[in-house]
Amino acid sequence: MNPQSRILIIEDDKDIVELVRYNLEKDTFQVMACGDGVSGLAQIRKSPPDLLILDLMLPKLSGLEICKEIRRDEKLNRLPILMLTARGEEADRVVGLELGADDYVTKPFSPRELVARVKALLRRVHTSGEEAKPLEVGSLRVDPVSYRAQREGKTLPLSTLEFRLLYYLASRPNRVFSRDQLLDAVWGDNRFVTPRSVDVYVRRLREKMEKNPEKPEYLKTVRGAGYIFETSAS
Repeated sequence: MNPQSRILIIEDDKDIVELVRYNLEKDTFQVMACGDGVSGLAQIRKSPPDLLILDLMLPKLSGLEICKEIRRDEKLNRLPILMLTARGEEADRVVGLELGADDYVTKPFSPRELVARVKALLRRVHTSGEEAKPLEVGSLRVDPVSYRAQREGKTLPLSTLEFRLLYYLASRPNRVFSRDQLLDAVWGDNRFVTPRSVDVYVRRLREKMEKNPEKPEYLKTVRGAGYIFETSAS
């Protein structure tokens, strides 16, 4: 993780922006800010940051819409996204995770907690896969060096954490892993998401990699136990 990482915060509350800016710059991060969704998305496309801190409730374009736009853009879809949500926005939080956010912080938040989550997200993103080898299962190819997965030669639009989850399961085929085991392996000690968040990531993975997400060939559920990557399809 580079302490000079560039962080963009899209938030319309100036007090929150200054609080976040002060604490991140104290840790030598470079911080940029936008006050509305439209200018924020334009800034991302012009000069993608290393991590995005995104408020859900924004003028002109919502945080959820920004999330959706980022994850459908092949050049941006691995950008780590940390959502800011109010206490009562649990439904929006779930939708945000489903649309591709990697983690969330609930307002009001501790500046120390926010900085810790930023560091944890960047650490996971920059974990090296250079010693690992590409996997090929049937029409699926998963390359941990480039962090790219393909099916039938077509690149799958996976975020970094989606890729890490896929590679972990695919490199340990035909074994059942519980949600907690996957959280420990993929999210690590600094995780802030819940075991149920794993379900969201699995659902997103199936939608992107399976021909029929309702009847997956590879990424299957073992009721009461967890998830398994089956290789019988190959």
